[in-house]
Order: sequence, then C-alpha cells, then structure tokens
Amino acid sequence: MRIAEIHLYRHELPVRGGPYKLAQAEVRSLSTTLVKLVAANGLVGWGETCPVGPTYAEAHAAGAVAALTEMAPGLLGAEVLPVPLHRRMDGLLHGHHYAKAAIDIAAHDLLGKHLGVSVSDLLGGALTDRVPAYYSTGVGSPEDTARLAGVKRDQGYPRLQVKIGGRPVEEDIATVRKVWEVIRGSAMRLAVDGNRSLTTRDALRLSRECPDIPFVMEQPCNTLEDLRKIRSQVSHGIYVDENGTSLNEVVTAAGTGLVDGFGMKVTRLGGLHPMRTFRDLCAARNLPHTCDDSWGGDIIAAACTHIGATVAPELLEGVWLAADHIEGHYDPENGIRAEGGHIKRPQGPGLGITPDEDLFGAPVASF
Repeated sequence: MRIAEIHLYRHELPVRGGPYKLAQAEVRSLSTTLVKLVAANGLVGWGETCPVGPTYAEAHAAGAVAALTEMAPGLLGAEVLPVPLHRRMDGLLHGHHYAKAAIDIAAHDLLGKHLGVSVSDLLGGALTDRVPAYYSTGVGSPEDTARLAGVKRDQGYPRLQVKIGGRPVEEDIATVRKVWEVIRGSAMRLAVDGNRSLTTRDALRLSRECPDIPFVMEQPCNTLEDLRKIRSQVSHGIYVDENGTSLNEVVTAAGTGLVDGFGMKVTRLGGLHPMRTFRDLCAARNLPHTCDDSWGGDIIAAACTHIGATVAPELLEGVWLAADHIEGHYDPENGIRAEGGHIKRPQGPGLGITPDEDLFGAPVASF
C-alpha cells in the first residue's frame, strides 16, 4: 500500500474560557496542522500536529506546514510502513520531529484501516479500554487552583498537574500547599510542572519547603545541566518533559539515573513509531511516564489514547487531552473525551475516529 495523495490543512482551536496560562506564555487560540494521506487503494488516514505557540518548544505552526511541504513530494509513492517511512522522511528533512509526527500518525491510521485493526493493536496490543487521564490546571492563584483541584478530584481524575512559574516562587509554594490541602487523602497523584521556568535556586526552595507533600517535579528548570545540579539535593522525584527531545536524550536521561520519569509528547519524538520505542525503554528501566501531547484535537487525542492503552498500568502516568480546554470535536460521535477521569479507548480500525473534513475548509497545500 503506497501513498498516492497528501493534503495539508490548517485549523484554529480557540481556548474555551481562555487564556490558558503557562509560566512563559498565554494561550488564547492555536493553529493545528492536519495531514490527510490517501493511499493508492483509496483508503484515507489522518494525522495532526499542534505546537503550543513558538516559545514552548522548538516548533511552531508555520514551521509544521513548511516542513510538511518540503517532505510531501518525496513521500508520494512511499510504502505506508513505519520503519521505511521514517527513514524516507529523515532522508528528506533533518529534524522537525513534530512535523514528521503528523505523517506518522496518519500512516498508522491508514495501516490500521487497511489491516482492519486498531492503532493500539499495531502498537503491540491494548492492556485496557479505559485509559487514565490527568488534568493540568494552568498557572493560577493558590485559591483558584485549589478550587479547581477539588472539582477535578470529585470528577475522578487520578492525577493532577499544577502549572507553576513566571512569578515569585513564594506564590508557587503557596499554590502547591493549598492544592495539597484539598487532595490529601484522595489518592490523587500530584505533579508540579515548571515548564522550564524555575532557576535551580527556586527549584531547590520549592522542594525544601514542601518536604511533606509527595509531588513529582516536572521539568522545573530549563536544561538537563540544571537538573543535574539539583538532582542530589531535592527530596522529590524529577520528571523530564521539554528536554526529552529525542530518543537519544531519553536514553541518556534514563541510563544515567537523571530522572524518575517522563512527561512525553507523541509529536516531540516524531510520532507513534518512536513513541513505541520510548515506551519499551521506560519499561526496561521501570520509569513511569505520560503519553500525551502539547495541544490538538481528536486526531492527536486518539493517537495518545491508543499508545497509552498499551503501557503497563503501573507505569502510565496518564493521557492529557486538550479537549478539556477547546470547543467541539472533529468527530461529533466518536470524539475523544475524559469521563470520570478516564478516556474510552477508540474502537474500530485505525485511530477509530472519522473527522468531519468540512470543518477544515480547503487544503493549504495538496500533492
């Protein structure tokens, strides 16, 4: 089965009740890039990539379209198989994993439809049909964040991620303490995510002033060097997120004992094929991790849920969905959503969703 056509679309995803605030950015609306692969036999597969603006990572929406436009002519006629497809993409363009991920996801969707199996079957087989989700609060006041934590606790979320940073560390510490007062005794796990914004000084202070609160510090500082400085001095587990830019970085971080887990994005690694390798590396090192992405609609959400369903339950920290923050679904009937703090694994072949193509308008490029 070979690729006969490639169509690229841009679609806006306004933030409901926005902005969604991170330490170094405020998100009001994001432009997502969608890929439609059409095989020579007429089957269609969908992929998606949606960077969180131009400053969260080395990725941005216009860059995704440019990278996909660069690769697309050379992908026509390519076999829809993950290993040769990735080698072909790497031969056409160096880096730009986030753009290649959209092709990878579409290829998995297409291959699953061709074989009549789900994407999670292609990735080794689902271990559950009810995948745990987690909720991310955004940076807010101690009182507002604690109030939201109580709502999400009552909704059944097994894990909460509290965003911090971009303000005096005293306010971050107060927020963590307020949240803990609300969720203590509920079995809800807690992650405190600095999104690279803390100095090593403030990261050490956060840990030292909250020794009684069992949270993990997710990407508190900007670089791996910063994390090495504080590693032996903190009493909390450290998870890498933004610094996990490739399988090479993952191997280094895991192999040197730098981290206790990962917050991993499917598009950061280049799609589901490398994400499968990441999953197995973490299993070998007994490292918990998330299976999620920066932003996006039902296509990314379905991809994250499928790979999450294949992770050993004791190592899966959850799947995050932007659906909590955006309006509507690409597939009104089978759109991916969290209910009771968990996500139903999509059924049917491929990703298990059928986007309403009319939502996306005319392609911005076709090959």
